[in-house]
Amino acid sequence: MTRMDSPSKVTRRHVLVLTGAAAAAAGAGLLPGIALADKAAVDAAIKKAAGGATLQSGRITLELPQIAENGNTVPIGIEVDSPMTASDYVKSVHVFADGNPNAEVASVHFTPANGVAKASMRMRLMKTQNVVAVAQMSDGSVYRETVEVKVTIGGCGG
Repeated sequence: MTRMDSPSKVTRRHVLVLTGAAAAAAGAGLLPGIALADKAAVDAAIKKAAGGATLQSGRITLELPQIAENGNTVPIGIEVDSPMTASDYVKSVHVFADGNPNAEVASVHFTPANGVAKASMRMRLMKTQNVVAVAQMSDGSVYRETVEVKVTIGGCGG
């Protein structure tokens, strides 16, 4: 009695050959790499978020570590100095990173009912890069703050 293997059966040999071929293709540059946002992409995203307003400095406090040992989970705290009244409040804060696959990281929207314009979250950073926060105020003014974060182990596939 002879045994016939099913033609659709995947063997260990098939997996090893396919894995080796994929690794060789990646090493030869045949597979696409991860596209990263650059300064131009971040500047374009900031310009869009600002809506044509002149960017000013001040009023934003960014709390980020100077060195992030693991880019998979980098804590970020954002606070904007504002009275948060019906006539003077922070409408939104946008966060950008110039070394991630996507320049836009997060947006946080506020109303006067928030009382304070403060938020915290965790973000992924692929490599050492600038993190930029842009705050839109109710009077149309826009503020910007930038902090560089050094990343020792990347968190976006790097």
